[in-house]
Amino acid sequence: MVTKCLQDLIDEGHSYDLCIAIGPMIMMKFVCKLTQELNIPTIVSMNPIMVDGTGMCGACRLTVGGEVKFACVDGPEFDGHKVDFDQAMNRMKQYKTEEGRLLLKMQEGDTHHGGCGNCND
Repeated sequence: MVTKCLQDLIDEGHSYDLCIAIGPMIMMKFVCKLTQELNIPTIVSMNPIMVDGTGMCGACRLTVGGEVKFACVDGPEFDGHKVDFDQAMNRMKQYKTEEGRLLLKMQEGDTHHGGCGNCND
């Protein structure tokens, strides 16, 4: 775990002026929890919630320091200690069902007959 590695380095006497976390949302959330306890400023990249990259769809909307931001327009880098990760992770799930249906349809090709009960195709 990244957090264990960071904690081990701190316990060995290393010190850091800045942490940059890029990766899965859950990892960035827990890195930020740890770095906040350690008083290490942390920058995160909110690329994981971006869909179109133009600000048109609104899927990358998130709350940073109590303000609404759009990762693709206002970021994607933000102060990790100010990001509402729970809200952002919920937003990431927004398209999961639709993506699953389309993936199933693509994989099954002409044999897809809507047997999943959700596609109506």
